[in-house]
Amino acid sequence: MIDIHSHILPGIDDGAQTVEDAINMAKLAVEEGITKIIATPHHQNGKYINKKQDIIERVMNLNEILQKENIPLEVLPGQETRIYGELIDDIEKGDILPLNHTNYLFIELPSGHIPRYTEQLLFDVQLKGFTPIIVHPERNAGVMENPDKLLNLVKKGALTQVTAGSIGGYFGKKIQKLSMQLIEANLTHFISSDAHNVTSRSFHIRESISIVNKEFGRQALYYFQENTELLVNGQVIYKQEPSQIKRKKILGIF
Repeated sequence: MIDIHSHILPGIDDGAQTVEDAINMAKLAVEEGITKIIATPHHQNGKYINKKQDIIERVMNLNEILQKENIPLEVLPGQETRIYGELIDDIEKGDILPLNHTNYLFIELPSGHIPRYTEQLLFDVQLKGFTPIIVHPERNAGVMENPDKLLNLVKKGALTQVTAGSIGGYFGKKIQKLSMQLIEANLTHFISSDAHNVTSRSFHIRESISIVNKEFGRQALYYFQENTELLVNGQVIYKQEPSQIKRKKILGIF
């Protein structure tokens, strides 16, 4: 199993703080059935700056440590970049790191809204040859208020990634419900952990797999698992036709 979103690199953001933390996360990842994990430290989120070359070097160092510890987990390089106006300039400068050196690029939206320039910027990212993946849209207030905004972005070429903990209800029932609705409406393409530690922000991959299998069947499970493998190999992922989230009628009224 492949986890495409984690904060396992020690000491560079709000994820693992020490090498020991990273080792503990790696051990738990293996217990969860994960064989490969993409390290995606925060970049340009107002607090952390983690540029491409530094991440690559740190990933190499962590892999050496895990090999010495006999932990069968391969760490791959990536970056979780908060959306910002100079993103295209920094892609050209070589500061932005796609997932495992592919053409897939994580984009994080602010938690409280969807910036007005999002659609144009994601279009510009695609013009540069990259496919943007919006991370944890289920936790974005703008998407919660109006999921059609996400539908518009997906129809225009963006992909999305839902957090395993959201499916398991660790961020609240409202976010859990929206996560399931996004899966049902074909508005998400990946499930991954966004793990920061082994306690408050753990992996929850096995649990999310069980829930998806129960609610949507094994075919949906294979869909998400195969997409992570295709992504890591830089291949075209599977996409299904997205649709509007179905709103439930109450007393005959929407």
